[in-house]
Amino acid sequence: MLPIIIVTFLAVFFLFLALYFGVTSVTASPKYELKRRLQRLARDNDAQGMPEDLRAEIIREIPPLDRILATLPLTRDLDKKLDHAGLDLTASRFLMLAAAVTVVGFIVVVLLFKSFLIALAVAVAISLLPFAYLSFKIRQRLEKFTELFPDALTMISRSLRAGHSFTSAIQLVGEEIQDPVGELFKTAYEQQLLGLRITETLNNLNERVESLDLRFFTTAISINNDVGGNLSDILENLAATIRERLKIRRQVRVYTAQGRMTGYVLGVLPAFTFVVFNILNPKYESLLYKEVEGLYVLSLAVVLQILGFLVIRKIIRIRI
Repeated sequence: MLPIIIVTFLAVFFLFLALYFGVTSVTASPKYELKRRLQRLARDNDAQGMPEDLRAEIIREIPPLDRILATLPLTRDLDKKLDHAGLDLTASRFLMLAAAVTVVGFIVVVLLFKSFLIALAVAVAISLLPFAYLSFKIRQRLEKFTELFPDALTMISRSLRAGHSFTSAIQLVGEEIQDPVGELFKTAYEQQLLGLRITETLNNLNERVESLDLRFFTTAISINNDVGGNLSDILENLAATIRERLKIRRQVRVYTAQGRMTGYVLGVLPAFTFVVFNILNPKYESLLYKEVEGLYVLSLAVVLQILGFLVIRKIIRIRI
């Protein structure tokens, strides 16, 4: 029986590996990226400057499943979140991958444990992992953007003082600064080459990164474009402000390290102890999951553990 399970697992694994490489080769092409951005722009009701006949033609080329997902409340913003995370996936492909991983996990657990309830619980947990990964990638990309953004502002300020134009400074940031900052500014510069005003291309970046610092920057550029002023000094001061806030944020993480560790220990220790006792003495806690009253107690314990972890997380999570 075990060899059959291993062969089945390897067959499914290599099948999904082949599908992954096939999808990656398609999504890595510039043609696919351009088509995806045009489709996102056509679906945006606030988009300006796109003729209605062109918008209708682009919307017709959107796959039917993506059009349906764009109308559902739970998946309406999924494509935007994938862009914020920097993942080259459409909403339909992301959901299909999540469903495929869930089904494979369900089948593997059923074959190993011969229990439908355990397999169902594992499948529910696995189905949440892709969305947790998406949130993690969004947060990771935003943190990296925040770390690199002051360097970009300093580079623009020094380029302006050296006599370069503002568009040349944007081009320099796109070439010299690491992603995601370099990628976003490079996109803004390329859109400017296609005829958009540089202020409009920079404002479009706010749709791709949920960063308050970026909004301060684009607002400063718009105001300076209307009323004038020393843009170099403004950007230098903004970069210094962001660096000071990052410094304070790191200090707060040091001060709350003990609280975070306490939350992790209190969250993991009961579950770890429960598993260890079941391995060392299976009969010791068997009543908790064999009797109805025991299941009630376990359910209450899980709910209280989650509430306690969320309370500790709320206390130590200080926004700056």
